[in-house]
Amino acid sequence: MKFCSTKEDLLKVVQTVQSAINSKSTLPILSNILIETTETGTTLTATDFDIGIISTSPIKAQIVGAITVPAKKFSDIIKELPEKEVISVSVKKNNLIHIECGKSTFKMMGLPKEEFPQPPEFKNKEFVVVGQKKLKQMIRMTEFAVSNDEVRYVLNGTLFTIKPTYIRLVATDGRCLAMIEEKMQLPKTLERKFIVPKKAIGEIDRILGEDGEVKISYSDNQVLFDVGHTKLVSRLIEGEFPNYEKVIPEEAKNKMVINKNAFLSALKRVALFTTPESMVVKIETAKDKVVISKASPSLGEAREELDVEYKGKEFAIGFNPGYIINLLKNTDQESIGFELVDPDKPGVVRVGSEYVYVVMPRQLD
Repeated sequence: MKFCSTKEDLLKVVQTVQSAINSKSTLPILSNILIETTETGTTLTATDFDIGIISTSPIKAQIVGAITVPAKKFSDIIKELPEKEVISVSVKKNNLIHIECGKSTFKMMGLPKEEFPQPPEFKNKEFVVVGQKKLKQMIRMTEFAVSNDEVRYVLNGTLFTIKPTYIRLVATDGRCLAMIEEKMQLPKTLERKFIVPKKAIGEIDRILGEDGEVKISYSDNQVLFDVGHTKLVSRLIEGEFPNYEKVIPEEAKNKMVINKNAFLSALKRVALFTTPESMVVKIETAKDKVVISKASPSLGEAREELDVEYKGKEFAIGFNPGYIINLLKNTDQESIGFELVDPDKPGVVRVGSEYVYVVMPRQLD
């Protein structure tokens, strides 16, 4: 095998697949990237058995072949090579890899392709097609609500619900819940639910671009996101996702309409006075204003007053500020409607009919 490439082209495809590798793996082959060359392009593959990333570059082969290379060492070498020199990668006898660039030469041992796990095939499987930009937005608006709870593992991913008229993503950690829906016209027989793990969600978000489409194929225990030049395969989380619909309240009559950026900045400042023992701020409602405050015996006190549109009753409610900040950082809305009903009822943010975010209150100190 032999191919030549610029540093930019080679490093781009290496870094695309490298993040699939689990540095804690005990199998040496899983620390490697599979490189396969053809006369039309070069394909790199990396996997940790839970997810796999396959990326194709137009780098053409001078000699067709395949080899696996130690991912980190290979990437580190490419990073340090000069920008303008052509990089030549070739395989000699006994899986010895030669990397040449200008007057620099490196030799490293690879492993044969036959030892590398092959990705699953998704022939004749059901699929849906979504705009890359739209799916990226849907992930961005739900990903932050995914749990890290090792006990309730079913919450460590995003629920995809596919119906003939929509695709819906839901994530929750039990203290907040985010749900977003995109209207679509799909075959009437197409109905499916599956849970995509958090790591795979983060990787597909990184891979998705602003243009083009992504094809989502799925089987009983795996899902494939096909972006064309790059594909991501992931195992699905087994188990029953909780009945999230019952925790979403009916839309409240009164809601606080508040400037997103002002709310975000005020929460960040007040949150500086929270402590690991008391991750809660107080939000006090009044006619056309809201007061956000936090008093800490060891730190002091912070208070922010904001002008809002609000005609409801006056009361005080506590929230972990991080849960609201996560939403505000990821929404493009200039102002949001924050529904607050009672001190013991969740706060709710809705954007049209397609998005809802529920955050549970916390007991005030």
